[in-house]
Amino acid sequence: MRKALRWLLALTVLIGTLSTAGAATAAEPEPTDIKDRLLSVPGMSLIQEKPYPGYRYFVLNYTQPVDHRHPSAGTFQQRITVLHKDVSRPTVFYTGGYNVSTTPSRREPTQIVDGNQVSMEYRFFTPSRPDPADWSKLDIWQAASDQHRIFTALKKIYPENWISTGGSKGGMTATYYERFYPKDMDGVVAYVAPNDVVNDEDSAYDRFFAAVGTKECRDRLNAVQREALVRRAPLEKKYEAYAAENGYTFTTIGSLDRAYEAVVLDYVWGFWQYSLLADCATIPADAATATDDEIWTSIDTISGFSFYTDQGLEPYTPYYYQAGTQLGAPTIRFPHIEKKYIRYGYQPPRNFVPRDIPMRFQPRAMHDVDSWVRQHARHMLFVYGQNDPWGAERFRLGKGAKDSYVFTAPGLNHGANVAGLTADRKSLATARILSWAGVPTSAVTAARPLAKFDSKLDVRDVEREPTLRP
Repeated sequence: MRKALRWLLALTVLIGTLSTAGAATAAEPEPTDIKDRLLSVPGMSLIQEKPYPGYRYFVLNYTQPVDHRHPSAGTFQQRITVLHKDVSRPTVFYTGGYNVSTTPSRREPTQIVDGNQVSMEYRFFTPSRPDPADWSKLDIWQAASDQHRIFTALKKIYPENWISTGGSKGGMTATYYERFYPKDMDGVVAYVAPNDVVNDEDSAYDRFFAAVGTKECRDRLNAVQREALVRRAPLEKKYEAYAAENGYTFTTIGSLDRAYEAVVLDYVWGFWQYSLLADCATIPADAATATDDEIWTSIDTISGFSFYTDQGLEPYTPYYYQAGTQLGAPTIRFPHIEKKYIRYGYQPPRNFVPRDIPMRFQPRAMHDVDSWVRQHARHMLFVYGQNDPWGAERFRLGKGAKDSYVFTAPGLNHGANVAGLTADRKSLATARILSWAGVPTSAVTAARPLAKFDSKLDVRDVEREPTLRP
């Protein structure tokens, strides 16, 4: 009997001890410092914190499943950054669709709403690439699911409204994310987002190049492009020397000759993607009498002779893989160039991806997204540049879309933004972004950015990227 009593007393003490320990654990306060809160997210680790006045800026790794359908099949580290303003402010979720910059920056919607910004590196862009790389897991649904997991993890820290955004391939990414996870975001701002619904039908681009800018400018560009092919032999000798000097090789595309033509055929497209009509003054006025060096320099400045080398293509393998499996890629005609000068034409994405990576095109992927946007878009804003070739095939809205808009910035290129819209469109777009962000009605009515322009954070120039890549 005494043994039983002693055992019961000991058990009572043990239970009390465990209860007290549990109560103590439960009573521990959650971290208050934003770095500690971010690092308390399972799978989150710090790479670096960088100072910036008025913000905290973190470069982080987040553990993601290689395959969101089978999370146990392996993980990889995805790089993200957080520009922290205040947990009481709205949050903008940004991706450019490629590598993420680790320099503090603020996208236009972030300035408009004076909020926080989470930026994501797109899967398979190094270092955010699984090892080994199963390329079949690089698709728009897997990438959207990356965003969904990041949002789900960080929404507990940033509970106010969220807006997703991105430019070019990033604008496409924001749109795909909305299509697959329409309940996550409170609004979407997609800049200059191409929409290649039918990959084999690209006449919209031909119509664009027949009318863009002025006839004088088009004639100058066309003449330089043609002349570069007429002078193929001497300029390819220059290219050979250039490649040898820099250690460039051409295994992926197949030959220096293929690379040379690809660079030249990018020339007109590249000009309108990155330049303004006023920049036509920099194009040789008479291509026929221009020197070889003048033709070379003009092509190199706009297209870049280094790009179709193995070294130039390698960082963009994930993009070309997606272009050749889901996104589609443009093909245009060159009526100003005789057929005898064109050997290959616009080459398909398959030619820009190493042959040991299998590819198969999925024609339904873009049709599905386009149909969803037309019928189900909610709180979505698409901004295009009048003179941007990528806007020739764009997202459009149908009768089912609600509180959504497609605006065009007059005279602008691939760097078009809300600030470049006409005054009435600019006010409407700004007001809708503020409303989606959940800021006070007075701020929505004023329709002005809530944060002052910062010349370091708010870079407005279009990012210099290789041509024929959104």
